Amino acid sequence: MKIKELRQKSKSEMQKLLQDSREKLRQLNFDLAGGKVKNVKGIHQAKKDIARILTLEKQEETKAKS
Repeated sequence: MKIKELRQKSKSEMQKLLQDSREKLRQLNFDLAGGKVKNVKGIHQAKKDIARILTLEKQEETKAKS
């Protein structure tokens, strides 16, 4: 997901996306250990999505304090 798309989402939508991304990453890691995953790019993408969401949350928190 692109950063521009994430900025347009509400806080509750971002929390839902974060939860879904973490669940997706957990499932991909589990499948990787079981030998079911051929495309490991999905793991990388899930990690990047989580990082983007957390970064935006931190930026909003910092803005609110200012």
